[in-house]
Amino acid sequence: MEPVKKREIFGWAMFDFANSSYTTVVITAVYSAFFTEVVVPAGSTARDSYWSLAMVLSTSIALVLSPLAGAISDKRGQKKPYLLGSTIVCALATAGLGLVGAGDVALGIGIVVVGNAAFMLSETFCGSFLPELSTPENMGKISGLGWGLGYFGGLSSLALVALILGDRPMSEATEPIHHAMFATGAFFMVAALPTLILVRDRGRPQPGFEAASLGTLTKAGFRELGGALRTARANPVLFRFFLAFMVYMAGLEAVIKFVGIYARAELSFGTGDIALMFLVLQISAAGGALGFGVVESKLGPKRTVLLTLGLWVVAIMAIFWLRPIAELIGQSAKATFIGISLLAGTNIGATQSSSRTVVGLLAPAERSAEMFGFWGTFARLGTILGMSFGVASDALSSRQLALLLVAGFFAIGGIMLSRIPIDEAARARGHG
Repeated sequence: MEPVKKREIFGWAMFDFANSSYTTVVITAVYSAFFTEVVVPAGSTARDSYWSLAMVLSTSIALVLSPLAGAISDKRGQKKPYLLGSTIVCALATAGLGLVGAGDVALGIGIVVVGNAAFMLSETFCGSFLPELSTPENMGKISGLGWGLGYFGGLSSLALVALILGDRPMSEATEPIHHAMFATGAFFMVAALPTLILVRDRGRPQPGFEAASLGTLTKAGFRELGGALRTARANPVLFRFFLAFMVYMAGLEAVIKFVGIYARAELSFGTGDIALMFLVLQISAAGGALGFGVVESKLGPKRTVLLTLGLWVVAIMAIFWLRPIAELIGQSAKATFIGISLLAGTNIGATQSSSRTVVGLLAPAERSAEMFGFWGTFARLGTILGMSFGVASDALSSRQLALLLVAGFFAIGGIMLSRIPIDEAARARGHG
């Protein structure tokens, strides 16, 4: 096996740069608003529900396919063809959103479901390369490099789309949005080329699967899913980590999905305020992913995750007590919220990057793709759990009180993580 070259590490990290264009433009900042304001007919009472349906369907598909796809690629000993396939599907689906016009709700939902599910699968395949490209000593730094570049990718794609859209309101931006979606799909595909060209497959087919057909591999993959309990018994520390990961990811997903809604509804943020907050979050998240990669090399991934979870609890409780804190320091609530966003942003990439490192350290080398498939599965379960924030805020008629649920996710996830002997299990595998 040839040694890993720096250009391969760069190529691998560039995939985070590439696929961040999809989440930033389509899911978070631009297309979601266009869908609810333009694609869904005016006067509809189900605008947010249609978008939620697309998210639930795509998440459910990825929930099932992530471990299945991981098991298949492990048996074939190839990950790159599946990464290529999921990348092409997501990029084409993104460009395909340019074909969706006003009233095309079903078409829009269908394309978003396909694109978002493909995006999640591509994350799984990309992550499964990490153990092959790193050592236990530098895994945290390499993972952090990927997350850090990812946030710059989000900013770059958002800047490109902003040039296309200008200051038009969504109701007048149908044709520019179509151009923006074509541009985003192209951005994703072009930015992913370093990964697809430079990163090598280092796996080997498992005995009996050297020339297996896709049908045979799929059947074997389903048998692997049926043996999930056996896998859990064989890797108890890793699966205990997945449970803790699911809980604190619920808090992170609630933050990511509801921060814009909270800022607009509770603090009267305008578009300019939202843009400034997003810029602060992206830059601080990039710095946090890179900086915590260095911290992780000193403290180890478990302690690093615990540190970020503690900072998350502090940030969420600071938002809960936002106005008293703002009065105390003599700043407006908006300025204080953006300042807290700076603290929170440093944790976004760091929490996920260090979590990915834990999976890389604990996953059996011959089943790394399958284990990263489970990582994707539990991340999706965390997304579903985190959406309970909306239910809580409606039930309590208070988004502020619902913040306590988010803080609880981070705290409970941290407690669960603190009781897992990750360092001992990593040493048992010869790491550290």
